[in-house]
Amino acid sequence: MREYNVVIEKGEDGVYVASVPSLRGCHTQAKSLDTLMKRIQEAILLCREVEDESRNEFVGVQRIAVGV
Repeated sequence: MREYNVVIEKGEDGVYVASVPSLRGCHTQAKSLDTLMKRIQEAILLCREVEDESRNEFVGVQRIAVGV
């Protein structure tokens, strides 16, 4: 069993979007977090069948404030 880092964002329209940085093009969307997590698991399985995983290591997400 492998573990993957998943980046989750919420759009202005309220839809959640999940992506997996180590699997290029691996992303999905849903209206609820429960559905999103089920869908990203399915997407990961499909992406793994198609493409080799990236050698890049996910480090993290940093929030930064920039003046206008």
